[in-house]
Amino acid sequence: MTPSRSNPPAWDAQTLRNPHAQPDKAHRVEAMFDAIAPTYERVNRLATFGRDAAWRRATVAAAAVRPTDVVLDVCCGTGDMLRAFAAGRPAPARLIGVDFAAGMLAAGTFETGGVPVQVLRADALRLPLASAAVDVVSCAFGVRNFADLQAGLNELSRVLRPGGRVVILEFAQPANPVLRWAYAVYCDTVLPWLATVVSRDRTGAYRYLPQSIRTFETTATMVRRLEDAGLTDVQLRRMNFGGVVLYRALKPPPPR
Repeated sequence: MTPSRSNPPAWDAQTLRNPHAQPDKAHRVEAMFDAIAPTYERVNRLATFGRDAAWRRATVAAAAVRPTDVVLDVCCGTGDMLRAFAAGRPAPARLIGVDFAAGMLAAGTFETGGVPVQVLRADALRLPLASAAVDVVSCAFGVRNFADLQAGLNELSRVLRPGGRVVILEFAQPANPVLRWAYAVYCDTVLPWLATVVSRDRTGAYRYLPQSIRTFETTATMVRRLEDAGLTDVQLRRMNFGGVVLYRALKPPPPR
């Protein structure tokens, strides 16, 4: 039986052993985000002590946006990354947001200060855009949720024009053992409690979060996967004591 929207599939001890290996991961992630959508941004602000806004500004800066650029934000959720791009200087010519969770889009705020914006409900693994259609692709805390990471990165590369930039924000585990321990304590105890109090979540979304980070690819593997997607000049910047990583890569011109 397929779980209903009112009774979404919950992450439990068994599925959390390796959330990325679950055959129904996409459905679970979609239902989870639909459930937490109304309080998503509020929890983000509280859980990161407001630092998530600074990480998004750093992502916009890394994208080196030009006034003529078309920017695609994948896993756009409630629109916070789109708003960050619209507030940048210079702002892009056009914004496109894509997310497959209808609840997130419905709860979103897409006021972009006059920058034209188009929001689409679609899967990141099957983007409804032509190849080489955009100048910048961003994804903030979304690639970890892809049902197939390499297929998703390949799609980001496919829609990017030669010379375009990919910027990806993602959580990671700090390299320092003491910081990693403190990070684990916060993510495994404080964050689930705080988020559950605020969101009343029953899907296990904030138990999925730390375990999905713990079992996700290393930064070295992420760099290699971006290169496998046909991107070059892959760079990474560690923030938040190594708990957040900003990846930047370029789409090279076609071979002659």
